[in-house]
Amino acid sequence: MSYEFITTEKRGHILLVTMNRPDVYNAVHVDMHIEMSRCWDEFAADQDLWVAVLTGAGDKAFSAGNDLKATAMGGNKKPMPDTGFAGLSSRFDLEKPIIAAVNGFAMGGGFETALSCDILIASENAKFALPEVKVGFFAAASGVQRLSRYIGRLAAQEMMFTGRTIMADEALKMGCINEVVPHADLMDRAMAKAEELCTVSPSAVKATKRVLNAMMEGDGMAASIAHSREVIADLSKTDDFKEGVQAFVEKRKPNWVNK
Repeated sequence: MSYEFITTEKRGHILLVTMNRPDVYNAVHVDMHIEMSRCWDEFAADQDLWVAVLTGAGDKAFSAGNDLKATAMGGNKKPMPDTGFAGLSSRFDLEKPIIAAVNGFAMGGGFETALSCDILIASENAKFALPEVKVGFFAAASGVQRLSRYIGRLAAQEMMFTGRTIMADEALKMGCINEVVPHADLMDRAMAKAEELCTVSPSAVKATKRVLNAMMEGDGMAASIAHSREVIADLSKTDDFKEGVQAFVEKRKPNWVNK
């Protein structure tokens, strides 16, 4: 596997995937979405790979989410992959487990990417937020659906409506991550968990996740995420959307006009 914006490493039956744009806190643009979608396609097809671990390059960020500077500049005109943000948020046919090793802040699409994984292990330094409303967006890449299912609608609404940030210990208490570990131990712990998954039947794990995937589709999650894409397309035509992106790039407070 050869990529420009991510790195991959095979360790036995485990695939280690690292989002590799540390200069922009591993923010994701269209070309990176496409690369990650291809990576997960290849992971799914490789019979010798049973588990993946996903993390971010550097010590500060798992992923800052959507690359807003690329959005403000018009971005790449290539379409987003059907598999969604980071090739994961709208993917419901991947039957192999992915462990998110959250090494720093996971914001917006970065948090949504982590939530799209199966097990979330966080550094004590990790922070989480769906702050899209602060820049005229909303958590359209499955954040609305997944966070509300993991922690309940009331708690999720408060986070999504305010865009506030929570630390790793609060995220653990709320139930949107599985474990918090010392920062220096994060990758060892994530790899140990991956090794643990490799001791059980990969066929049984795939069968389990197949049923879980069907449950998500059956309860309307897939349709709701598709609807989110339609709503964000409408939102992108508003003055507030344009103002939010421009204010972010210019590092100033947005002037909302509610239209």
